[in-house]
Amino acid sequence: MSRYSPSVAKLISELGKLPGVGHKSAQRLAFHILAMPEEEVKTLADALMTARTSTKLCAICQNFTDQDPCPICSDPKRDHSTICVVENPRDVATMERMRDYNGLYHVLHGVYSPLNNVGLDEIKIRELITRLQTSTETKEVIIATNQTAEGEATAMYLARLIKPAGIKVTRIASGLPMGSDLEYADDVTLSKAMQARHEF
Repeated sequence: MSRYSPSVAKLISELGKLPGVGHKSAQRLAFHILAMPEEEVKTLADALMTARTSTKLCAICQNFTDQDPCPICSDPKRDHSTICVVENPRDVATMERMRDYNGLYHVLHGVYSPLNNVGLDEIKIRELITRLQTSTETKEVIIATNQTAEGEATAMYLARLIKPAGIKVTRIASGLPMGSDLEYADDVTLSKAMQARHEF
């Protein structure tokens, strides 16, 4: 027999599906939500649904946005000659936090990972190549995938695709430890890695 009513068990189960949320954390979150005033729970639920239904991918950089093109792609003050390629939208927020980079982005939404059944066609490589073919402004592509085996393989594949077009391809330096994610890097380490990027 379950320790919880079916509705509470379902809430715990759904919260437990979120990344980084184990069973105990899911329990804490569930009981916190149950203790909240009903109006606050409704506000939370509305925020979740609004974010899910109004968020789309920017047609240019593939980042999550409410408007298309996104504020970064449409900002004339950004350096449109440089594109930083990252694995996911969280990495854009991480790079922006650093405040040292003023170019554009391209979000792959993953990396090439045969062991996890993620093929090259399942990430936003085709969109990047099309973007580079249709833009005359791009002079440099900075590959900022994570320093993992999958991130390295994706970076090497992108470099082989892009370099024949005469566009400079650089990789962020390994100031970031191997196996780490951009999301967890401190600002100084990330800044040093960006400054010490090298040509592929």
